[in-house]
Amino acid sequence: MIYVGTCGFSYKDWLGAFYPATARQSEMLAYYARCFPAVEIDSSFYGVPAQATIARMNANTPPAFRFCFKVPQTVSHAPDKPARIHPDAAAFVERVMPIVEAGKFGAALLQFPNSFKPADGGEAYLERVAGALRPLRLVAEFRHRDWQNGRTQALLCDLGVGWCNVDMPQHESLLTPSADVTCATGYVRFHGRNAAQWWNGTNVTRYDYDYTAGELEPWANRVAEIEERVEATYAFFNNHARGNAARNAEAFADLLRDRYGDDAGAIVPRLRKPPSQDSLF
Repeated sequence: MIYVGTCGFSYKDWLGAFYPATARQSEMLAYYARCFPAVEIDSSFYGVPAQATIARMNANTPPAFRFCFKVPQTVSHAPDKPARIHPDAAAFVERVMPIVEAGKFGAALLQFPNSFKPADGGEAYLERVAGALRPLRLVAEFRHRDWQNGRTQALLCDLGVGWCNVDMPQHESLLTPSADVTCATGYVRFHGRNAAQWWNGTNVTRYDYDYTAGELEPWANRVAEIEERVEATYAFFNNHARGNAARNAEAFADLLRDRYGDDAGAIVPRLRKPPSQDSLF
């Protein structure tokens, strides 16, 4: 199964193109779940989600919906690779368990910074983090190309952690496009190709990019290759600016459906047309 969606579902990311600005947060997620089969929760990167927030997420999505959560930055961005993992790791595992028990959990994403490298204890820290986050299904996204090698792939396989394939600007230290798999979960993130803003831009300008169909087509091939080797594949668009993530996710799902033809219904969950604005109130 291939789940296509966006990183986040807030109004500011969609700019009103899909739902009205007056919708409450819970209504936004319910609306989003009518358009996409999965979401990558970005807010968990900035802090462990509240119990009430998790309960609302569960209540406002259908049984087939899938959540992927970013692991708190206190865990993935520890500057000195401490021997002890931040207690947010244990709190995060406990907090998302209702989603796991509901059968809606996709994966927990460990997004490491560009400064995190295999040398100087990086591999050992990765092992400790993976242990601290069990029994959650994990995926690691590295931002430095030193990780993109067979040694890392073997380590992730041993740990049962997935590899995050990425589309991003092709600066020298960043990862190149791939279709790699290290566990039963496939994962792809689209960050855009705004090379000029990548190092110096804000969280908005860095991801300000609108993919063309020609740029997405090779990724449809890669995702299809990944899908053949895993139980579930997640593809999330992180290029939020001006509502590009939602539009590009829709276009990418259409590309996949065209590729699979008559088999698409069993592989790529169909996107449903958004309800009329009146149905929100």
